[in-house]
Amino acid sequence: MYKAISHDIQITVMPEFLPDQSDPDEDRFFWAYTIEIVNLGHRTVQLMSRHWRITDARGQLEEVRGPGVIGEQPILAPGGSFRYTSGCPLSTPSGIMVGTYRFVDEAGRSFEAEIPAFSLDSPHAARVLN
Repeated sequence: MYKAISHDIQITVMPEFLPDQSDPDEDRFFWAYTIEIVNLGHRTVQLMSRHWRITDARGQLEEVRGPGVIGEQPILAPGGSFRYTSGCPLSTPSGIMVGTYRFVDEAGRSFEAEIPAFSLDSPHAARVLN
């Protein structure tokens, strides 16, 4: 589990490798990740957009930007939360995701909340000991 708090928004990420949707012989590896967003502040906020930076084991970076998450732009009252699950395919057996969500508060102010960096590790990834 990975967790970050910024601008009174707590974001928790739980990634999971999905072997039944992966095919290592074809360089296809798939993860699901569940994200919980909690408004720890005193103002109502709305998640407007997302920005992901996905890096595979070869160091190739893919950036993904878009409105909301899973087709929604949830509104979170103080103490409110929103949870969703999405997925990430890679052509390597491991990678890293990190990003931000852009929110707007009830006064119209925009801010970005940090999504913690999280590791995408499969049983097929080479283990390195330092």
